[in-house]
Amino acid sequence: MSGVGDNGVRSDEGCDEDSHESVGVGGGDAVGVGVSGGAGAGTGSGTGTAARLQRLFEGHRLTPTQRRIAHCMVRRAADAPFLSSVELAELAGVSQPSVTRFAVALGFDGYPALRRHLRGVAPAGKPGGPGAQNEYQQAVQAEIDNLRHLAEALADPGPVTEAGRLLAASRPLPVLGLRAATAQAAGFAYFARKVHPDVRLLDEGGTMLADRIDAAVRAGATALLCFALPRHPREVIDALAYARAAGLTVVTVADSAFAPVAHHTDLLLPAPVGTGLAFDTACAPMLLGRVLLEAMCDDLPDAQSRLEEFDTKAAERGLFAE
Repeated sequence: MSGVGDNGVRSDEGCDEDSHESVGVGGGDAVGVGVSGGAGAGTGSGTGTAARLQRLFEGHRLTPTQRRIAHCMVRRAADAPFLSSVELAELAGVSQPSVTRFAVALGFDGYPALRRHLRGVAPAGKPGGPGAQNEYQQAVQAEIDNLRHLAEALADPGPVTEAGRLLAASRPLPVLGLRAATAQAAGFAYFARKVHPDVRLLDEGGTMLADRIDAAVRAGATALLCFALPRHPREVIDALAYARAAGLTVVTVADSAFAPVAHHTDLLLPAPVGTGLAFDTACAPMLLGRVLLEAMCDDLPDAQSRLEEFDTKAAERGLFAE
């Protein structure tokens, strides 16, 4: 079964084919770390192809439709060199001429030239079938590949270190996550409260969301952390635009550098999700959240004393069975 997002239907909202908006890869002034593969990348060789694809797309100004095609190719990295323009158009949900224009935008004479280039840099031969692995094993293997992909991206710790500094300095620290991303935001907030003096979880939408952002700004917040996963709610995009307009620096953990939230993010940290099961799996975004916690602790001088104080009180209260 192909993977779906929050409500069981995969969709790339906001990528109208006739739109002429031109946005750089990563969107706006966002700074991305690494690349974003996804379960479609398959094995380790597929992950390498995803990295090469990402490097091919970097530096080009792509329309929303073209970013949609690019995102599709990264997610299907192992198959991308062997797809016809018609097949790629169907997978991306765009027209065949859009695929041709996409290839031209990358500097090729047309899609056949792009495909020849991809076959030249891809591992020899089309990847074989799943072999003896069942669909559950394949989903686990895809998540392992996603984690490897994240590890490669973290070879440059600069963006995460910068994010940790921004989050540690914000008092209070609002943490946003709606729908599928609620669990990621809640998990981060739970642990962050042990070392940060004021963490405010924003896990409910509606008209109160802007009010809570305003309240955080009035209280002195300087940054907002967002977890954004497919399918991306429009409300999250609107909330990030509102937060930036209010003066907050937005740090976002998203499934892809091509995610719709990228245009409203100051520092984007991509971590791919798995799409091999009926509902997306998000091990990499969760682990990236824990990495951010570590980076934040490094910038909080009293983090260790707070943790020790918590452990002492937990022992006095008999809080844990262990």
